[in-house]
Amino acid sequence: MENFKSGVIAIVGRPNAGKSTLMNALLHEKVAIMSDKPNTTRNNIAGILTNDDTQYVFMDTPGIHKPQQELGRVLNKNAYIAIEDADVIGWIVDVTQAFGPGDEFVLNRLKEAGKPVVLLVNKVDRLNKEKLLKRLAYWSKIYDFADIVPLSALKHDNLETVLEVFRKYLPEGLPLYPSEMKSDHGLVFQLCELVREKILQKTHEEIPHSVAVLLESMEEKNGKVYLSFLVIVDRDSQKGILIGKGGDMIREIRLAAQKEIKEKLKKPVNMELYVRVEKNWRNKESKIKEFGLDELSEN
Repeated sequence: MENFKSGVIAIVGRPNAGKSTLMNALLHEKVAIMSDKPNTTRNNIAGILTNDDTQYVFMDTPGIHKPQQELGRVLNKNAYIAIEDADVIGWIVDVTQAFGPGDEFVLNRLKEAGKPVVLLVNKVDRLNKEKLLKRLAYWSKIYDFADIVPLSALKHDNLETVLEVFRKYLPEGLPLYPSEMKSDHGLVFQLCELVREKILQKTHEEIPHSVAVLLESMEEKNGKVYLSFLVIVDRDSQKGILIGKGGDMIREIRLAAQKEIKEKLKKPVNMELYVRVEKNWRNKESKIKEFGLDELSEN
């Protein structure tokens, strides 16, 4: 495997900059869930792309932000672990947004890391050429980036260039994962995330941030998969909103998740969702670990 390169690329940025959209686009497969809610991504999720001469291990990380709760602190820590482990960092920014305190917060952390930082300027399809050139010139003065790549993750625009640029900063060496692997997170994690994605897409206000999803049981009988999920919220009022009038909301979520899980498993699926209140779980270290959200936990 002469001249073969492999390494870890941490995809970091503010919440909702397009990290998960970019990773899924690069992999041509849905590895990370997507929604327009901040902190959709909670774990460090490796998306693995292997071609003839390179294995790219993209780490999709939680959005780096000023935390309000213990969960936020843990999510930041997860992102910082990915930065420390990476060979190169891809900092994705939304070109339509001005540089603000949130970007300053991310930048200070990246300066400490001492790794090459490739600036990924996302959503370029939303600006005309003149405005885009001004924004690129502006960003180029903020830090001495290893490279700056304009792109549109949603439109799959300029992604080949993204790969070419990242390859420059990866070390020569054997693959880190088997070539057929697409993610380092197993099926149970992926199924729970699909349920959480549907909750994020269909609910508003405080609900998305307060939800954790656990798989209670999974069995196959006569070619059909039976699944039972537990949805955790941190207040009684949220349980009522999530279930909805006459159970309408929870039914809508269940049917949407069931449809996508059926496509993923390529088998008929029967699914149940139960909602439980765990008061203030986002501030309890033990619950955060129990729900699999702390990358350094023993679980």
